[in-house]
Amino acid sequence: MTTLASGTDTLTRDALTVLQPGFPGTTAPDWLLRRLGEGLASVGLFGRNIATPEQLAALTAQLRAERDDVLVAIDEEGGDVTRLEVRTGSSFPGNNALGAVDDVALTQEVAAELGRRLAACGVNLNWAPSADVNSNPSNPVIGVRSFGAAPELVARHTAAYVTGLQSAGVAACTKHFPGHGDTAIDSHHALPRIDADASVLDGRELAPFRAAITAGSRALMTAHILVPALDPDRPATLSRRILTDLLRGELGYDGLIVTDGMEMQAIAGTYGIERGSVRALAAGADAICVGGGLADDETVRRLRDALVTAVRSGELPEERLADAAERVRALARWTASTARTVPHEAATSDIGLRAARRALRRTQAEHFTPLTEPPYVAALTPVANFAVGDETPWGVAAELSRLLPGTETGTFTDEEAGRTALETAGPRRIVAVVRDEHRHPWMATALDTLLAVRPDTIVVEMGLPQATPRGALHIATHGAARVCGRAAAEVIAGI
Repeated sequence: MTTLASGTDTLTRDALTVLQPGFPGTTAPDWLLRRLGEGLASVGLFGRNIATPEQLAALTAQLRAERDDVLVAIDEEGGDVTRLEVRTGSSFPGNNALGAVDDVALTQEVAAELGRRLAACGVNLNWAPSADVNSNPSNPVIGVRSFGAAPELVARHTAAYVTGLQSAGVAACTKHFPGHGDTAIDSHHALPRIDADASVLDGRELAPFRAAITAGSRALMTAHILVPALDPDRPATLSRRILTDLLRGELGYDGLIVTDGMEMQAIAGTYGIERGSVRALAAGADAICVGGGLADDETVRRLRDALVTAVRSGELPEERLADAAERVRALARWTASTARTVPHEAATSDIGLRAARRALRRTQAEHFTPLTEPPYVAALTPVANFAVGDETPWGVAAELSRLLPGTETGTFTDEEAGRTALETAGPRRIVAVVRDEHRHPWMATALDTLLAVRPDTIVVEMGLPQATPRGALHIATHGAARVCGRAAAEVIAGI
């Protein structure tokens, strides 16, 4: 391991150690390598950093040549949120599909296989799983990223996921504490609020996190949400009551506490990332995640200097920063030692596709005969939330084209979609693909128009299946991963 740069004092080194920055490009920039030599202990990977598994393995090897115990983190939930397969769609269904199957052994096996694929690329910290109980079906940012709306179900699958992922030597970072499921606002854009009382929170939101802690989750990620019953003044990420008194004290958690992205508007738009980072560390967080939209040396320098200044001014106790830095190093030691003991198994299982097939729910209005001629696929496409992004393809058209060559598709984004799709489709059978129909009135209107004229339309719901099933055949996939699209296409084509 490269020794720390001469002249780098302990305070400055600790300030760098607690940062988890992103960076641009598919190779490590010089400034990042230099910061690793000065004490930076973690980096975060996003879709922009990944082209192929081979390229990713080369990138992580480049980082480890500078610091061999570096924590390489990624936001790889599988399902709708994928960075490893950002340009193709995930080989694994997401949490909601696994919750729909409700087989904890399957969830553990899926997480273990995902972990093996990450480990093979040199990634050792995954910002997953989402342990949020999606009690609000109108939630714009969690949705199918949750195992479901029942606390007990979410708890048992969270524990299984943590166990499976960590069996591959990849640390789990269970999120978003104390629970982001009962929100109606996306914290990427503003500060959400949960007004449930303390007893509801204890039985609903906290249950999956207790299960994650019992399962040994090496890290937990905070939520940028205001929960007045727990702290009326500060969002969870900045709340000592929530992070230190509740999570450390009452729940007995001793692992790494990681913030959600500090550039998200819930924090950046109200406190600023420097002030927010100082307050998060003071509240009990150990690692500052930043880099989803900010990825340069200037950001790292500003945050480092803000932390150092806060210690020197007395705003942030030096021992609190030192404790946070040591927790980061402790996780780095765990990943480094585990990597030497976990067997390197080939990551070739088709468990993701098998899970996606099991998650399908079919509702038939009449006897359904599989298609033998290429259909017209009308993709009724909502605006993607920030966590999912718009880089990742979704739907069934690509898979149907493979099974039924000649399949055509159109993308629609407003209530005129129904009339336009009818005109474009002509005599061809229509497959309407929707995502959270219950949250988008224009989508429901478009379906009304389609079904009034063409009642033989097949409907594929790839979001939360909250709307009443309709169409000659209704398929709920419980997620929009590539394997979910393939499983639905197989049913439509009778494979």
